[in-house]
Amino acid sequence: MVEYTDPLCPWAWGSEPVFRRLRAALAGDVRVRWRRVYCILFDHDDDPAPDPAAETAWYARYVEDISAHTHAPRALRLSRVAASSWPASLVAKAAEAQGTEVADRVLRRLRESVFVLGEPADTPESALAAMTGVPGLDADRLAIDAASPEVLARVRADHAEARRPVAEVLSVHGGDSPHPGAAKETPDGQHRYALPTLLVRTAAGHRVVPGWRPYEEYVAAVTELSRGLLPAPTTPRPESPARPALAPTPLPPATALTHYRTLTDPERTHLTDATPWPPPGAVRMDTANGPLWLHPDEAAVHPATAPSPPAAPR
Repeated sequence: MVEYTDPLCPWAWGSEPVFRRLRAALAGDVRVRWRRVYCILFDHDDDPAPDPAAETAWYARYVEDISAHTHAPRALRLSRVAASSWPASLVAKAAEAQGTEVADRVLRRLRESVFVLGEPADTPESALAAMTGVPGLDADRLAIDAASPEVLARVRADHAEARRPVAEVLSVHGGDSPHPGAAKETPDGQHRYALPTLLVRTAAGHRVVPGWRPYEEYVAAVTELSRGLLPAPTTPRPESPARPALAPTPLPPATALTHYRTLTDPERTHLTDATPWPPPGAVRMDTANGPLWLHPDEAAVHPATAPSPPAAPR
């Protein structure tokens, strides 16, 4: 499973419910490897905006339009358009050395920096500052690794790989999707994957699912190539709604919030069962497009809700 993404991409943020659900369905199977490729949505060679305020207003409307489709939270106020995706991508890539769970939480904080806080993590300092209180994270190691030549080389390799898309995405017909995911032309006349794109690879071949897609399309791509990787779906009771193959067992709300630390409303629909919401102790943070729900331990350290440190005495 190769996920082409960027920590600061609004479509990737909106796709988190289905990606979290798919990762949960595949979790624990040693035959499955999930690899993220950071594509660098905001690159160093992008021309600076002649009017940053106008660009920010335009981009805020763009994110608002996307969130109308994805129902993902968006910040009440966006401070600026991200200057670069490199710092966030370096931090996200460096976190992988500390294990999958830590890497997932680090990437989530980077996404929330822009789409919840409205302050994109587009400098090394802001990307590292967004990590305050991430459980299990060695923050000192993360800072050292993110500044290392080895991690820079890995993100440069991601950047290059993203600009070698498979032929199927050069011309895409997405049906009713507002973001079908056709490859984007780059300034040098080449192409890169649209974000997000999931490439499913096995010895038997590959399938690609680009852009904004329903969960069932990811299921189809996996099951076409799985050849026994996944158990046969059970037959639902007549009175129960059919769940597609690859659907993980829904979690009780408290269990889901403990595991994921933060959940959007679309995510709780995908990942939790029908028992009452919110679970005890859940902290609600309102955004411009629905709430973000935080586990109380996360709320105590999250940059969006943690109390500010006391001012130094004058």
